[in-house]
Amino acid sequence: MTTEQLSVPAADGTQIAATRRRGAGQTVVLLHAGVADRRSWESVSDLLAADGLNSVAYDRRGYGDTPAAIDPSAFTHVDDLMAVLDGLGISRALLVGNSMGGALALDAALLHPSRIAGLVLIGAAVSGMTDDDTPFDWQLDPTTAALLEPAEDPDVDTEERIAALAHLWLDGPAAPAGRVGGPARDLFATMNRQILEIGAPDDAGDSGVDAWTRLGEVSVPALCAYGDLDLPPDLPFYEETARRLGQGPARVLPGVAHLPGLEKPELVAGLVRDLLLR
Repeated sequence: MTTEQLSVPAADGTQIAATRRRGAGQTVVLLHAGVADRRSWESVSDLLAADGLNSVAYDRRGYGDTPAAIDPSAFTHVDDLMAVLDGLGISRALLVGNSMGGALALDAALLHPSRIAGLVLIGAAVSGMTDDDTPFDWQLDPTTAALLEPAEDPDVDTEERIAALAHLWLDGPAAPAGRVGGPARDLFATMNRQILEIGAPDDAGDSGVDAWTRLGEVSVPALCAYGDLDLPPDLPFYEETARRLGQGPARVLPGVAHLPGLEKPELVAGLVRDLLLR
């Protein structure tokens, strides 16, 4: 299996950093969370390679080795995804999206359905997501609130912010701090140190798609999943996303929080296999 480190030009010439593992099977494009970059998929890519699949992971603008946009409104992440597919000669791909990567995957499936073979959505955000049209409200529990405050405060020391971010997203707010250790935790800290330093705005590259009200229009096979240790206020939204997609209930992944690809990559590889068997 050949691993290639690549640079793919976006429409405006920005060089998008990507890692490709060549295989003879279906192409799987891995879309990272907002607290990660393409390195978070390395173990998942190893498992997909063992299955003979062709995988691509790339850094969105402002993450990893891809520079942030000077004008956050001058590009869209969906257009960049299409540029990656075109630049690598990929006509159609299965998208695996974690968190913000899930929102990108859903927007792409609505805007370019002919290019998307299927979706694996893990703790996925959805553009336009709101509780205004749901029977439940987003209710912040005390444990999550206590961690969100330092995690989102730019005046807090960087290492303290990273510790709060790791407890929230890697361990899970209801789990003990440090539940996930070793290389996964070290990589989380490294990725987020860089993310905080660059400080790309969360709404950069928005495609203007209100996917939340259009989930029933998604025409490609889709599988939703989330970790049972993820943020408690977000769990009803993952269930509601699956309900609106209408392709079966969400899968609950045991013993993981928001980033299962980092701590239990075999769970993510299993989801890909399940979708390919449909």
